[in-house]
Amino acid sequence: MLVVMEAPHWLTPQEQHAWRAHLAAHRLLFHQLDRELQGAGLSLNDYEILVNLSESPGRRMRMSELADATVQSRSRLSHQISRMEAAGLVIRQDCEDDRRGTFAVLTDHGWETIQRVAPDHVASVRRHFIDLMTPEQVSALDQIYTPIVDRLQAVRGMR
Repeated sequence: MLVVMEAPHWLTPQEQHAWRAHLAAHRLLFHQLDRELQGAGLSLNDYEILVNLSESPGRRMRMSELADATVQSRSRLSHQISRMEAAGLVIRQDCEDDRRGTFAVLTDHGWETIQRVAPDHVASVRRHFIDLMTPEQVSALDQIYTPIVDRLQAVRGMR
């Protein structure tokens, strides 16, 4: 059977520039925010986990839901939670109604850490991202990224 492939629909120079600017901005911003959190003994991934847990009922989430929320594999999240357990930020608890399920639970130390670190992190997000745009640009960015996030979550089966 002969498969006929369509010619690629290459990016225009403007599209290519926008795409590469997006990639560079994402990498540089992630690196900067991660570097600034290291002073508090956290990575940006640690911070994201702490935020998710702090905003969840009972300050806990099933590990599978936390992996989905942070877009990590189950095994990578498990290793990350092990490191965070060693730092006293989280603990694991068995799920009473599902023997295979496990919860990640924010400890008092984890809660105190997120409360202490969040103001500086938000200031960094403002300094390196939000404050570089007008309110109209922030609104436009929200309008641009929301359908992309919705589409990619649907592809992952998250919606």
